[in-house]
Formats: sequence, C-alpha cells, structure tokens
Amino acid sequence: MSSPFVVRPRQEHDNRSGPVEPTDGPAPWALPGVDPRGAPRAAMRPAAPADASGSRAAGTPAEWAALLRNGTDAAANPAGPTPLLGDVGRDGAVPTAAGPAPDAEPRPAALEPVGLYLDDPAVTDVFINGSRGLWADRGKGAVRDPRWRADEEAVRELAVGLIAAGGRHVDDASPCVDVRLESGIRVHVALPPVSASGTAVSIRIPRVARPRLSDIAAQGTFGGDPAVESWLREVIAARVNVLVTGAAGSGKTTLLAALLSEVASGERIITIEDVAELAIAHEHHVALEARQPNLEGVGEIGLARLVREALRMRPDRLVVGECRGAEIREMLAAFNTGHDGGAGTVHASGLAEVPPRLEALGALAGLDDGALARQAVGGIGLVLHMGRTVEGARRLAGAGRLRLDAGRLAIEECQPWRE
Repeated sequence: MSSPFVVRPRQEHDNRSGPVEPTDGPAPWALPGVDPRGAPRAAMRPAAPADASGSRAAGTPAEWAALLRNGTDAAANPAGPTPLLGDVGRDGAVPTAAGPAPDAEPRPAALEPVGLYLDDPAVTDVFINGSRGLWADRGKGAVRDPRWRADEEAVRELAVGLIAAGGRHVDDASPCVDVRLESGIRVHVALPPVSASGTAVSIRIPRVARPRLSDIAAQGTFGGDPAVESWLREVIAARVNVLVTGAAGSGKTTLLAALLSEVASGERIITIEDVAELAIAHEHHVALEARQPNLEGVGEIGLARLVREALRMRPDRLVVGECRGAEIREMLAAFNTGHDGGAGTVHASGLAEVPPRLEALGALAGLDDGALARQAVGGIGLVLHMGRTVEGARRLAGAGRLRLDAGRLAIEECQPWRE
C-alpha cells in the first residue's frame, strides 16, 4: 500500500565517495507511522479503519492520510487522538488544522513531511535546524515543536527535495539556494559546512495569497486606525515613490503587495525580485526574477540588469522587491527620471537606520554619500517602516521623509495620516 507521504529518493554528493545512493529500509523520519520512501512502517502504523464486522481493513491511501492527520483511532489509543507533528501551539494547545480546500491542487510530494504546518492557517514560517528540531511561527514568535524528530540525513533529504520542487539544485557545490514554489511558498536551504549546525531549512508560507490594504488592516497591521488605510490609498493614487523598510520577516513584502493591489487597473506594474514572491491582486502585473549562475558559473542575470530591462518594457509602476546592492543605483535613477509611483524594499532595523543603510548600498553601487543623498531625496517620497511587536505581530511601526542635512542623507519621522 502506498503512502501519501513520499519523498523523492536522494541523489546528491558527499565529500567522500561521490553519489550517495538511497538505501533500503525506512528513512529516519519520525512522522508517526510513515516511511517517506513507501508505505507506513509496521512498527509505528496506526490501526486501520474497522469495517462493519469489526475487522481491520487495510484502508485506502485517503483513509491512511486521514488517520495520519487525525492521529491514531480510539481503539489504538483510548486516551484520544494523538496530535501529530506541528499540532502544538505556543501554550501547548492543539489547534485544528484547516486543511487544503477541496478543490486545491495537490502539493508537491516533497512538502508532505511539513504538510501539517502548511494546513495550519496560523503558521507563517517553519524553520528546521538540522537534527536539533523544528520551529513554527504562528504570529507570536518561533516555537519549537517537541513532536518533530528527524536526523541530519533526513533533513538534508527533505531540503534537496524542496529545492528540486522549485526547479533548482542544491549540493556541496551550491550549498545555499532560495526557491519559490508554485503555491508561493518560499524555501531557503543552507547545507553544511556553510551551516555549521547542520542542514538549515527556512520555509515562508504566504497566508494571504493576494493581500489588499483592507486584508492587512483587518489583521491589525495599522493598529486599528482606519485613517492609516485611507491615507495609504491616497499615497498610491498620488503616485508617490515609496520605500518599505524593516527587518526580515517583518511584513515588508506583504505591505508592498497590498499597496500595489490598490493601483488602478489600467496601469502596468513590473516587479523585479531575486526570488519572485510578490503576489499582487492586479491583472497587469509582470514579474521578473533574477537568475543564478549555472554550475559553470555563467548565465547569471542580476537585479541591476533586470531594472534596466524593465525600463524598456514601459512600466507605469516600477518595483524592486528588495535592494541589496548595485540595483539601488538603477532604481534611484529611474525614480529621478519620471518613473513615479514606484516602490522598493530595504532591510533596516528602524527609521533612523534607513539613511546609513542606503549609504552602504550606494557605496556598493559606486555612489558617494552626497550623490546617494541627492538621488534618494529626489526619488523617494515616503518611507514606511514595518516592525514586529514583542508578541511577534507585524505592525506598521512608523513613516518618514528623507531630507538633506549638511549634504548627508537624513530622515524625519512623520505621521501624515494625522495631519
């Protein structure tokens, strides 16, 4: 009998003897009763459903999937269903997984070992740190799941399968890879020895497929102040160039997608990202994605080139998903030459850190502090900073306007929605 949990056999290289062939017998997963290479393991198999006569039938794959999702049945476990991996909340509560919609497309087999987290609508991030365990973030910070158990070999096999599902390859020659799956899930993998503590897998799960301002306002992003949402709609209508800043996981991409979803339907939006993850509720959206070099080190197409290519595509709104280097020069040049209504994101820990962060990026692009300051003040009309509360909730932490201060870039915090 086949199992609904199947992971592609591993084809990779180690540092000793070339290709590592899959071995016979169960893989070292600890999903209750499941061998990802085949059928449920007999030693940990939950009781099969009983027929009318009381005998135990083998069960269909769908019935097995239901058993595995709901835990063992009452006969096998009189104390009640056993929570499976990912079912423990921050306070020890066992939430009910929402599960995929009945008409949802089947997800890649490589995602099945973390399927329970994908089906939990509260989970936004999953982190697997080698054999040390798995952490899930349900909006209140990452919490370790004590029911997850997998050794380093199993985690590496999962990592290779996830990257392959995204159409890329990870091995010792390319130990760090980032992919976006068709469902919008973003996966990053770092293999040893780059990750000194073992294979590190980071999974980011978009819970609002194409967010609008009203969606994130309902989630509390604006602190319950309706004036903020109304003001942001005015900002988009006025075609102000916006820079969204914040730390990793603070909600920059979600806010940016919500802002762009308010753009008039007659406008053409072109987004440039290292890994395309902006999902926008807009019918005229063209997404450009950077390309990594191949195994021979050739064929790379970076963000800076994509910005130049996008300018030839007559965008009404030019958006750079995340500025990390020389692309800041091309973005600011576009914003200063008539391309209004654009946007970008930059990592920064606070509004006060935005000017030095932009200066650092400008230096990578060959711009001195003075040139960067003039370009930034002339091209960026508004800075929106996202942050996370102590409880882990994502919030709009502040807004500011860039200005010149003795020839250097500075920022002035403001609250225009109260003016």
